[in-house]
Amino acid sequence: MATKKKTIRTIPQDRTPMREQDPQVRAKNFEEVACGYSLEDASREAERCLLCPDQPCVAGCPVGIDIPGFIKKIGDKNLRGAYDVLTGTNLLPAICGRVCPQENQCEGVCTVGESLEAVAIGRLERFVGDTAIKEGWVNIPYIEPNRFKVGIVGSGPAGMACAADMAKAGCDVTVYEAFHQPGGVLRYGIPDFRLPNTVIDAEISNLKKFGVKFECNTLVGRLFTIEQMIDELGYHAVFIGVGAGYPTMLNIPGDSLNGVLSANELLTRCNLMNAKEFPNFDTPLPIGRRVAVVGAGNTAMDAMRVSLRLGAEKVYCIYRRSRTEAPARIEEVHHAEQEGVEFHWLCNPVAVLDDGKGNVRGMRCVRMELGEPDDSGRRRPVTVAGSEFDFEADVIVYAIGTNANPIMGQTSRVKLNKWGYIGTDGSLATSVAGVFAGGDIVTGAATVIEAMGAGRKAARSMKAYLGIRDGELPYLSAKQGGTDSLFGIDLRERNFARVRVKQDSAAISTTTQA
Repeated sequence: MATKKKTIRTIPQDRTPMREQDPQVRAKNFEEVACGYSLEDASREAERCLLCPDQPCVAGCPVGIDIPGFIKKIGDKNLRGAYDVLTGTNLLPAICGRVCPQENQCEGVCTVGESLEAVAIGRLERFVGDTAIKEGWVNIPYIEPNRFKVGIVGSGPAGMACAADMAKAGCDVTVYEAFHQPGGVLRYGIPDFRLPNTVIDAEISNLKKFGVKFECNTLVGRLFTIEQMIDELGYHAVFIGVGAGYPTMLNIPGDSLNGVLSANELLTRCNLMNAKEFPNFDTPLPIGRRVAVVGAGNTAMDAMRVSLRLGAEKVYCIYRRSRTEAPARIEEVHHAEQEGVEFHWLCNPVAVLDDGKGNVRGMRCVRMELGEPDDSGRRRPVTVAGSEFDFEADVIVYAIGTNANPIMGQTSRVKLNKWGYIGTDGSLATSVAGVFAGGDIVTGAATVIEAMGAGRKAARSMKAYLGIRDGELPYLSAKQGGTDSLFGIDLRERNFARVRVKQDSAAISTTTQA
């Protein structure tokens, strides 16, 4: 019996809500805010997908997840099938379902969203990922080992995606991480209440099942260089995915006072070094009574909400544009407001004030108004004359963006661009043969899924560089360039294949040239 075609009138009209902790309760703990979908919730939301033939959501996803495919499986109550579809392109569904800005990607182009609220693709992805972790699912294909040894520098989303694809191709893959735990920005930059460490641990555990090895406490560029990885350590190819975690400061008077720090430092101390559990852990962290966070991106929201949970009485957001221009996800701003953060839009700091003993006592700001759009397309903030004012604060946190750590440029021949990021060509190859790069260290700050897309793109280029058959790419056509074929395979695809022949009940392994 044919399935009746769904229309915008026949689907559930309202987006299925997700249960959350009460704001007054969660502002005092680090447990996850969003509680996730139940099977009933997920099934209802899956019904809202029209299964569009043109699939705009797939085009809106940086890694091209078959979104209608996995949602249809949820509707059929085939959750393992949904996981199989998802992990065909994304090995971190429980992570991406939580932290990707779906409203600007897949959900932003959802057909349903033209008339109603878009399908909650991210929530459905998280539901499938969480179910897989709970059930212990992992898709490990048959892997035929080859002779190639691949090094990955950085264990964030770009490095993990590249490592997974190279391990699937049969390479011996080692991931180097400067910190004492793997995960990169996922672990040090995102608090537990948005992305629990248990979820990161589960996804990394799956990578280890592919044979990927992790070497932590290893700062590449200091212990050994990129060139040494190729020349001395025996790596046939290297991927650099170290992110861009070097903080940006405002460079205004008072920047060097005690009590001024970057959001990266605050979050790393709290998330990775367990300062939130002081004195059980001896990581120091200045706990302010009044904390002012400069910036309005996702990192700024994390810094403000962490400060509340650490015991701050008042937390302020200082941003030189209006709420409309704030780069943070709408959901993150909403959660911060619910928890009691005080927002000061159209304000710009001009100095940090000294208490006379080298500590912060407050901040001096000016009022702003919005003028014509700048290069980013957002209206440019303009200072309102005579609008200076002071307010009290004892900790100032800068969350105004990050830059590339200069260590790669200082210790290797890898060419950098004028902003200090690694320069690559269209295939993500760097100026050093066999060395590829991707993610924030190439593009500047981007999303988790965009970094993963870069890692996978680099892996395809690395396989081509090493001469490894990429099972995801079609065979070359014998008609291209007039090249002859042998047994229907383009001669440029010549390689060695292992053939198993059964003779007298004994398996004999031979190698033949195709």
